[in-house]
Amino acid sequence: MIQAFFRRNDKRAIVSFEVTGHAESGAYGTDIVCAAVSALTIGTANSLAALGGFTPLIEANDEVEGGYLYVELPIGINDEQENIAQILLESLCLSLNSIAEEYSDYVKLKQ
Repeated sequence: MIQAFFRRNDKRAIVSFEVTGHAESGAYGTDIVCAAVSALTIGTANSLAALGGFTPLIEANDEVEGGYLYVELPIGINDEQENIAQILLESLCLSLNSIAEEYSDYVKLKQ
């Protein structure tokens, strides 16, 4: 099962997300749930850097027993970068929530 967790600060802004596990909803190479979550999370990490103009802290590992991705916003980004980051991160959260609702046996989202 894939588990996604979003950490928010006291202003309810997302400061990091972590995704672990594999969906195992289909055979290796044909698992559409895993592919969707991977595309969304990796795309968001790449977009933070490309559109936000900063380098987020990223830890990734794709082990046989479970994938792992952790992305955290750096301290000291400016207001414009923060706004861009929040739009991207809230969009990711909404998208993962939709997948978790549709495929609840394979994806859990914690906020």
